[in-house]
Amino acid sequence: MVKVGKWIAKHKVLVLLIGLLLVIPSVIGIAETRVNYDLLSYLPDTLETVKGQDILVDEFGMGAFSMVIVENMEMKDVQKLEDEFSQVEHVKDVLWYDDVADITLPVEMIPEKYRKVFINGDATMMLVLFDNTTSSDDSMEAITELRKIANEQCFLSGMTGVVTDIKNIAMQELPIYVVIAAVLSLIVLELTSGSFVVPFLFLLSIGLAILYNLGSNIILGETSYITQALTAVLQLGVTMDYSIFLLNSYEENKKRFPGEKDRAMGHAIANTFKSVAGSSVTTVAGFVALCVMTFALGRDLGIVMAKGVVIGVVCCVTILPALVLFFDKPIEKTQHKLLFSRMDKPSAFITKHYKAWVVIFLVLLFPAIYGNNHTQIYYNIAESLPATLDCNIANNELEKTFAVGNIHMVMMDNDMDPKQKQKMLSEIDEVEGVKWSLGMNSLIGSTVPESMIPSDLKKIFKGDQYELAFVCSEYESATDEVNAQLAKINEIVKKYDDTAMVIGEAPLMKDLQDTTDADLVRVNVISIGAIFLIILIIFKSISLPIILVAVIEFAIFVNMAIPFYQGISLPFVASIVIGAIQLGATVDYAILMTTRYQRERQHGKDKKEAISIAHKTSMPSIISSGLSFFAATFGVSCYSQVEMIGSICTLLARGAIISMVVVLFILPAMFMIFDKLICVTSIGFLGDKKAAKAK
Repeated sequence: MVKVGKWIAKHKVLVLLIGLLLVIPSVIGIAETRVNYDLLSYLPDTLETVKGQDILVDEFGMGAFSMVIVENMEMKDVQKLEDEFSQVEHVKDVLWYDDVADITLPVEMIPEKYRKVFINGDATMMLVLFDNTTSSDDSMEAITELRKIANEQCFLSGMTGVVTDIKNIAMQELPIYVVIAAVLSLIVLELTSGSFVVPFLFLLSIGLAILYNLGSNIILGETSYITQALTAVLQLGVTMDYSIFLLNSYEENKKRFPGEKDRAMGHAIANTFKSVAGSSVTTVAGFVALCVMTFALGRDLGIVMAKGVVIGVVCCVTILPALVLFFDKPIEKTQHKLLFSRMDKPSAFITKHYKAWVVIFLVLLFPAIYGNNHTQIYYNIAESLPATLDCNIANNELEKTFAVGNIHMVMMDNDMDPKQKQKMLSEIDEVEGVKWSLGMNSLIGSTVPESMIPSDLKKIFKGDQYELAFVCSEYESATDEVNAQLAKINEIVKKYDDTAMVIGEAPLMKDLQDTTDADLVRVNVISIGAIFLIILIIFKSISLPIILVAVIEFAIFVNMAIPFYQGISLPFVASIVIGAIQLGATVDYAILMTTRYQRERQHGKDKKEAISIAHKTSMPSIISSGLSFFAATFGVSCYSQVEMIGSICTLLARGAIISMVVVLFILPAMFMIFDKLICVTSIGFLGDKKAAKAK
């Protein structure tokens, strides 16, 4: 690797030129990678609700719908609005009560079953059906056009509106995330590095790595908006250490080889690659653990971030060395005193009072575990958006005016007896929280021959194999009430037709909850197991993996318990990914200190001296790493209006500080207490000395 390092150092201009040229395909790749704003589309294809959505598109030419509330408008004007809506591209049809009754009739003469569906006082509701899926570009363009046509008396609710608003707000905020993360990271680096120029080189190198990573996402076809928003922030936070390692190694090797900067950098590259390749494995393992999720968002984020860490390592030993050599003179001219250069006194205080930190650990352990296990999680995607957005205003108006929280769809066999269909819908009407059900038979009667059914109604309700019915619920998505209601409706539907399906937003969110609950356990078990195995291999020890993983898991429990004691609920995505990411990204702090502790023990130091040296020498690096990770995520957590993104960044920023504090205070105490056990259960931990002679 030294030869490769020397070649990179010698050909620094070529390396930089190649690095800059790679920006071109990266930018093209970013432009060509589609961003998916619908989290429900990441549910597994094997679910009945997902299969039902596909059938809906294939058979009915309809993938989504929006409920439109129109207030204080005359019927003839509502009819004109309906006609305008019908002309919008990708609007398949608009279902309103003029499809089944004459609007010239006085409202009180309209049959009650139609009136309660479409009219309430001065307000009326229509159903706009789209010819593509909820998150398709076509449907989002259609909802945008409908909003332009609608005036202040109209409110367009539904999942397509939610997805559209997510897209709009994410596109506005994404560039600002990068700026905030870069500025705050720059401030931290200026305080913790030894030169005013170095932080800019670090950010430039990592910025290029982020561009390469985002551009290479073209191989995936599309990425989620959460992945797109978090990639730059996370990659900046977790790969900053590698740059610090390289610069420190370069400074050390310049002393070994005075006047031979290329040679010094060659050795620095070799040394850095060895240490960084090892430390990055745990971070990659944390992200790869996300790939086992049934909910495909985990795989999306896991692949992109694991790829980003690998690209970050490559750029750290190619682009960054070339930049450092190219700007070596400005670096030397702008040297300044390190903020954390002398940590002897605080380190001595921490290691001396190790018993106090153990007591604090034991006191906090139970409330941390309890809080972690009882933090409330929510699954309603609209809740993660500001209440002032159009989608949430419309949803609130729908609930206030018509007491409608959801509309489910029932797909039943076309050949089912009309009387049985009607009987089934009558039973559904009796389910608690169901306001009404609306099928073709309920509109025209079960005795009307199919040949006499109006074609407009037939194309909405009948497909090749299935017939459609709408069920209105007063319950919101992702609540215990609607989940219990869906279970009862599904039971009724299956009783009449075992091929029938209940689909829609609420059924999808119920499946989302069931799927991600199982994923949470799976991801945590695999990430802990993988990192345990990596630490076991690194240190050839049984006890050290238990101690290191336990210390970081404690930090995770504390982090996740805080929302419980604050009375805050978290979006489901945050609760799933935080454990694997915080464990993978911050266990390096513990590994760094442990490596030095092991080295000192192998050199014959007693446990107190070894722990003291390991602590004070690793303390500056751990603080710099923790603060860098905090800086990259904290600003975004404060700024983002999308709670799916903001809550993840909040947990990561807080988690970086908590992990840093726990490693600095609790880990040395663990070494003090379990030193003898560590020596006995680790191969070669004391070097040539026998474990029996451990002091």
